[in-house]
Amino acid sequence: MSTNNVLPQLSMLTPEQIEQVHRSALDLLANLGVRVDSPSVCQLLAEKIGASQLDGSRVRFPAEVVEWALRSAPAKIEIYDRLGRPAFQLGDGRMHYGVGVTALYYQDPATDRLSLFTRANMRDLTRLAGQFKHYEVVSTLGVVQDVAPQLSDLVGNLEMLANTTRPLVLLVSDENNFPPVLDMFEQLSGDLGAKPYVLPYFNPVSPLVLNTGTVEKMVEAIRRGLPVIFSNYSMAGASTPITPAGTLALLMAELLAGLTVSQLIKPGAPILLGMLPVYFDMREMITFYDPQSILLNLACSEMLAHYNLPHCGSSGSGTGWGADMIAADTYWMNTLTFSLARGGLAPFVGDTLTSKAISPKTLLYVHEIIEQSQRFAAGFQLDAANSVLDEIRKVGPGGSFLSAPSTRQRYRTGYYSSQLFPRMSMEKWLSSGEPTAAQVLRDQTLKHMAASSAPNDYDALIEKGEQFIARLK
Repeated sequence: MSTNNVLPQLSMLTPEQIEQVHRSALDLLANLGVRVDSPSVCQLLAEKIGASQLDGSRVRFPAEVVEWALRSAPAKIEIYDRLGRPAFQLGDGRMHYGVGVTALYYQDPATDRLSLFTRANMRDLTRLAGQFKHYEVVSTLGVVQDVAPQLSDLVGNLEMLANTTRPLVLLVSDENNFPPVLDMFEQLSGDLGAKPYVLPYFNPVSPLVLNTGTVEKMVEAIRRGLPVIFSNYSMAGASTPITPAGTLALLMAELLAGLTVSQLIKPGAPILLGMLPVYFDMREMITFYDPQSILLNLACSEMLAHYNLPHCGSSGSGTGWGADMIAADTYWMNTLTFSLARGGLAPFVGDTLTSKAISPKTLLYVHEIIEQSQRFAAGFQLDAANSVLDEIRKVGPGGSFLSAPSTRQRYRTGYYSSQLFPRMSMEKWLSSGEPTAAQVLRDQTLKHMAASSAPNDYDALIEKGEQFIARLK
């Protein structure tokens, strides 16, 4: 990188603070331990680290075992698309974004009214995401509710697979459906582990519980050669301490427990770690993002950079009532600060109403935020070619740079131009009927949705997938 590249920087933790957080997590794991609900995984752990470390389902992880796991896990993970083409590399120092939330409701972009999430919504949102370059992955967008409940995971993930070639972050609500979903993917697109385009996503249960569904799905995914995401979800003041320091120590202990289990299942298994740190409002009985949630997300990013492991972070969503001013503040705060972090994956853009709904308008609006945040993070060049001192001397006092060579060369790319909101004077705004930003966002969303199209192999994949699901019935 050029030494004349001026880059904005953001740093959270000193080396001493990083060591303090690490030691706190190791102390919790070695002396308190975690509860592992799966008997088969408990048996595996007893064989690997010794039965003396288990007290029933309580498992303690000695510091040396955790340190071994940190050395064992890979620093970089190659991700492919469904067609086997390289997509991106996790751990490359860049930020990667995706859409999805496992919503229960769909917020109509024309009316903002809610309806139960359907198969058609999964299809339309997956296609919509494919129009935007910064959405490099598609995460499970919602829980399909217009099919039989036992088929929801299969039908929903079939629509995701068939409507994009981009990598998928996979969340399966019914743990019994996890192996069949992977079987279906393998039947439709071949071996998942050779060039992985599927990243299963798992959560422990805070505080300090590795529930049966999580660890047994981890075993299934890792044995198939898939990279996995292990991410915890805090509710400060309820499932984690209300203090940021306490929450950070507890969540890091959980992440290191998940990392250690993954490496004991298979040394060298690729894994991303991260947290979604939210607060719990006891009066309203809902979760919400606080500015300190953003700080915890950044602290986690720095801890993972210290460990030289890929990071899966928060998209900072869930605070608004749609694509509105309330959502905008959290999206901007999170995305802008995260753009200054040391790389990672933020896979959950699009949710609203405390993550129970998803709004297509949010996908468009946040893509705009990502575009500007990345431009901000890229900084600028401070060298002779960009300082243009000769031009300044030539123009002189009172002159104009309208016809200067650098202006002629760069006037189209030298500043940001929104693809969403047109830049206009007051006079043009008046003559255009005084549109509001909300109206423009709505109209642009509807326009993009109307222009969305399926991949060429959509019909063939849907037919084969339906046949697979019919045999399972």
